[in-house]
Formats: sequence, structure tokens, C-alpha cells
Amino acid sequence: MIGPDKNIKFPLDNYDKLCFLKNIVKNPNIIVGDYTYYDDFENVENFEKNVKYHFDFVGDKLIIGKFCMIASDVKFIMNGANHLTDSLSTYPFAIFGNGWENAMEGKSYPQKGNIHIGNDVWIGYNATIMAGVHIGDGAIIAANSTITKDVEPYTIVGGNPAKKIRKRFSEDVITKLLELKWWNWNMEKITKNIKNLTENKIDKLIE
Repeated sequence: MIGPDKNIKFPLDNYDKLCFLKNIVKNPNIIVGDYTYYDDFENVENFEKNVKYHFDFVGDKLIIGKFCMIASDVKFIMNGANHLTDSLSTYPFAIFGNGWENAMEGKSYPQKGNIHIGNDVWIGYNATIMAGVHIGDGAIIAANSTITKDVEPYTIVGGNPAKKIRKRFSEDVITKLLELKWWNWNMEKITKNIKNLTENKIDKLIE
């Protein structure tokens, strides 16, 4: 055996509350890497429901790397939620028509860009990720956090708005991990290194 089949929906026998996410997502603007899983208390189909304000006409993307762990009720707030903030009113008059349809003529709603989640990222229960945020490889997002700014690789953040709690490793170890990019190894090499990946001695991993 060299690991579970990355193309199955439910990798745990007789348990349908955890899925390999890429195999259940239908929206082409949600891109998910291999082995990233989503665990939901009720139904894994809730994932796309929790990607909020994700309108086709906006065109923004939610991009999630490999080997991520996403807990139940994690929410992603996309750019469709944005309103004008430098105008006298933030009200979206134009969407209601009936004489208001020209309210946005020559104007556009703010765009903060895609949400990018790196590889090997753990996002805890009920966290909220805002539009345009980039979360680095190996980061940990504490439960109930609201992420309004980018998160550096291998950094633990928490709170509302989330703040840095600490780095997971020394800068030297983080640099080596980012160079190794173990998530891009073939499955045979990952499987051989499973015990090393669940320890904290990077020298063993390099070997």
C-alpha cells in the first residue's frame, strides 16, 4: 500500500462525514489539491454552501493546496460580499433596478483577489477566511478565528481578527521545509517518510 486513493470521495470506511474535498466540489472556481480533506458534522455537501458570495460574474477563485485539513463550519467570504466603502452610502442600489440600475455606472465594487490556501494547512472549526487572503504552507488557523490578513508559512494564528500566536518551527527549519515541499513528492516517497513526517526532526526527512 502506498496511501489511500486520492480519487475517492470518502477515504474512511463507513464514514461519510469526512471527504477528500476535490472529489465533491462542483464549482470550477474552487480548486482543491490532492488529499485535502473536509470534515463536516452534518453533510460534506455543506462545504460549497460555506463559500459565501461566490458569484460567477465576479470570477474570483478559492484555491486550496494539497494535504490540507478543513474542519466543519469553516467559511470563506468571497468578493461578491464587497460594497462601495468610499462612497456616501454603501447600499447596493443598482441591483434593485426600477430607476436605480445606473447607480454603478462608471464604478466598480472593490476586488481583493482570490483566496489562496497553501499546502498542509489546518483550519479549525468555524474559522472565517476573508477575500484576498493568502495562507502560507503549514499554517494553523485556530477555531473561531477570522482571517483578514495574509498568514505566513508555518505560523499559528487565532482570534478575531486573527493575530500571530507563534511560529511552529525555527526560521531555519521553516526554510528547509519550504524547500523540500514534501507534499509534491510521489506517494511512494511520502509513504516511506510517514513516520518522519509525524515527528519533528527535519534531518531525518531530508535523508
